[in-house]
Amino acid sequence: MSVARPARCLLSRRLAAAAKPAASPSQCHSFHSSAQLAGRRKPRFKSIRAEEMGLISPEKIEEYSKQTFPKYTPEEMEVLRTRYTPEQMAALEAGEAAIDPNDLTIQGRIRRDPYRLPYLDDFSKIYPIIDKRPQTAPPPSPRARFMTEEEHAEDLTKRLEDLIPKDVNFQNMPDEEVENILKKRIDIPMEEAKYFLEPETLVHTNGPSNSALAPALGKKLAGVAGMYKPPIDPADDGLDDQGLYQNLKRRTGLSVRDILDINTKVLVVRFVDNQTRLGKIRSAWVLAIAGNGNGRLGIGEAKSVEMSVARQKAKLLAIQNLQPISRYEDRTIYGTVKAKVGATIVQIDARPPGFGLRASHRLFEIFRAVGIHDIAAKMPRARNPMNSVKACVQALLSQKDPNEIAVGRGKKLVDVRKVYYGGNVY
Repeated sequence: MSVARPARCLLSRRLAAAAKPAASPSQCHSFHSSAQLAGRRKPRFKSIRAEEMGLISPEKIEEYSKQTFPKYTPEEMEVLRTRYTPEQMAALEAGEAAIDPNDLTIQGRIRRDPYRLPYLDDFSKIYPIIDKRPQTAPPPSPRARFMTEEEHAEDLTKRLEDLIPKDVNFQNMPDEEVENILKKRIDIPMEEAKYFLEPETLVHTNGPSNSALAPALGKKLAGVAGMYKPPIDPADDGLDDQGLYQNLKRRTGLSVRDILDINTKVLVVRFVDNQTRLGKIRSAWVLAIAGNGNGRLGIGEAKSVEMSVARQKAKLLAIQNLQPISRYEDRTIYGTVKAKVGATIVQIDARPPGFGLRASHRLFEIFRAVGIHDIAAKMPRARNPMNSVKACVQALLSQKDPNEIAVGRGKKLVDVRKVYYGGNVY
């Protein structure tokens, strides 16, 4: 065997190994699902510190401190001396000397928003929006306890006797004269009147205690005066003193009397749970209808955490969404209509006079609200409450008007029943 072949094979393998490119090192992949961020890019502009710009130099800080936190002028000091004692003035001067305005400028944060406090160091005024009610009453007595029935009766009798005038002899006096004297002489003060509305139920108390209620804003508060007025319309005749229907009046153009005359009915109520990180938040979902009993029908749905709020919102939306419904002889519909919502199908058929309302309870309320008296309705498939109500309203709105069909065909429409009965069909 020749020795040249093995040497040639070894040389070719050596050259092939040298010609191959070096393998790239294995990349380390991250386990994050998001894409890798690009490398940190250099900003286009060089970062300049505030000191280099001269914004927070000692001269600028001193100027801003003098402008924002000025010292008391001699005139202001004279006014303060008239209001405070020498000891209090000494304390004020010591506090002013202890606080460096430069520290307030550097470390303090002064609000510039429109809702900032209207003062910095003037606490002579009490603002109901910010300040709490001053506690002027003493703390409650530890010996206080509730009245018994006998003590309560004695307290009420004593207060009533104190109201009777002592300088008038009521013996052998007619009842009418006694009544006139009491009307003229008895003037119950506000504290006594408050007792009859909110009677005291404790004994051994120190008088009225401090209230936890926030003080009222007041009528002459700066920025609030004249902005908030009670939504009472004199034309409502006292029917809407709380302003509940004012927004609905502007939207629909109806008066409060017309709104109250509309019949509303809640047909479907559901509870919806919203799962959050803090737990489940339950809300009430309400579907309501409204009708005037004379060919108008509306549907409204609303959701709220409070059941009463959801019911009220749904009723107002139903009144707002009133739409006209075609009726034949003001008692039934034109022919047969059908509508489908989801898997629920509602089929409504017209019926002769005296047939009545033969439908499920929810559809019965819809027909009664719109003013239909003779009709038959059935649901051959699913009977979901929400879908059944929506399908019924959709079917009533999808009626074809015979007059429009006759005009489209260029023909004259004649009602055979009215001709046969001479118009006496009701």
